[in-house]
Amino acid sequence: MSEEKKNAPVDTDGVEQIKSIEGAIEAILYAAGYPVKYEKIAEVLGLDVKNTKKLIGHMAELYNAENSKHGIALLTFEDSAQFCTKEQYAPYIREALGIRRGGNLSASSMEVLAIVAYNQPVTRSFIDQVRGVDSSYAVNSLIDKALIASCGRLDAPGRPMLYATTEKFLRVFGLRSLSELPETEVMLPPNDAVPMIPENADQVTIDSEENETSNRYEEADGE
Repeated sequence: MSEEKKNAPVDTDGVEQIKSIEGAIEAILYAAGYPVKYEKIAEVLGLDVKNTKKLIGHMAELYNAENSKHGIALLTFEDSAQFCTKEQYAPYIREALGIRRGGNLSASSMEVLAIVAYNQPVTRSFIDQVRGVDSSYAVNSLIDKALIASCGRLDAPGRPMLYATTEKFLRVFGLRSLSELPETEVMLPPNDAVPMIPENADQVTIDSEENETSNRYEEADGE
């Protein structure tokens, strides 16, 4: 590095401005308690979405580093970001706030959730074929927990409902996107009897309703 560059004055005003913006982002995400879209944050702070996303990504690296002493993590999704508590501090949070510890999802619910996650969107008939048993209870339970939701209907006799995982599913399992799911064998029903979805995308009707959750401290309660 040349002496000229080494001795160049530091833009303290620029540094302070970035710190101020980061502080504003922290305040917004903390106060929200649920995922906030980059577009909204950018609009509020007078920034463009690209730089806002880049800045939040840098903040996430600091919060989520292995040697970080922060008790919270900064989750970054494709179009939003959210603060959440780190898993290792859950016992302290439950004890301090008097939160009843919920059990894990049942084996049947986990099976259904895995089938939906790796093959979505899917019909309930597809799920039943993969498992070999009726899955109505587990499907309804996962819908109640907002881990899966209807995303449209298949243009087939009876127009069966299609199901997919939700954003809450990603948050509960600490994923930024479905691409981070662990690799596994594709789950298909015997003889591929029930198609997941037609090859022709026009045959699927997508619902316009969206499920939103805004709890500051969320977890999948047991059954």
